Amino acid sequence: MEAVRIPALERDFALDVFNALHVMEMKPAFAGTTAGHDEDEIFKIAKGMLDTPDTPYRDYVQAEQARERLKDGYAEYFQRYDALLTPVLPILAHKHGATEFVINGQTVPATYIQGATVPLNVTGLPGLSMRFGTSGDGLPIGVQVIAGRLAESTVLHLAAQLEAVSPVRDLHPTL
Repeated sequence: MEAVRIPALERDFALDVFNALHVMEMKPAFAGTTAGHDEDEIFKIAKGMLDTPDTPYRDYVQAEQARERLKDGYAEYFQRYDALLTPVLPILAHKHGATEFVINGQTVPATYIQGATVPLNVTGLPGLSMRFGTSGDGLPIGVQVIAGRLAESTVLHLAAQLEAVSPVRDLHPTL
């Protein structure tokens, strides 16, 4: 195992790309689904989507171009490697409902911590996250397994290998 870089992720912040694309692609569905409902019946995320201004067409086109650069960046990586392991979050598990976090001395919104998982949403690559450890406070620590396009079997095989050696493999929910 070695530390690697995917330069495309440094050029294009996948969360910004996702947000630009998501608004234009999903807002009409949110509007249709919530039509005729009272505001107090609409979930917070749907309200947020409906209140978000439309992505200007120029920004949407730039986000599509960024999506292609991200896909190309991952494709280049997967020409050399079979899989990529990343943390699921850049921080340990947190309390439900937190709206911001301090990471490396910088306060960031809660959506920022999706930075490791959102690139899969943008690129369509196969991946999964799984619990692989426990923090000193007893909270789960996750690892994400990612593979190249159409390599779901690689993800599942590697996840099975990780599960076999995971220190939490025998933990089960209490009833």
